[in-house]
Amino acid sequence: MRLASGQEALVTRVLMKDGTAHFGFSLQLDATEARHMALFQAGVRAERPRITPVLGHPWETAWVSSRPIDWECEPGFSRLQWLP
Repeated sequence: MRLASGQEALVTRVLMKDGTAHFGFSLQLDATEARHMALFQAGVRAERPRITPVLGHPWETAWVSSRPIDWECEPGFSRLQWLP
């Protein structure tokens, strides 16, 4: 997705059987990094992925400091359309 800054982010979603969704991202456009993050958020992956901040983006700073990610700080996030 395109960030408000003009940079791009790769966003992944893990959809659980109970219908809950968990997300991951990569500002380096690394699908494995984003997928592992989403799996960790879902409780499926035990090891918390380490990321190297590249933009100082709020998502990065939240992840690095173990705070909840405010996905809605990016207007484009709410416009993502996911496959079922």
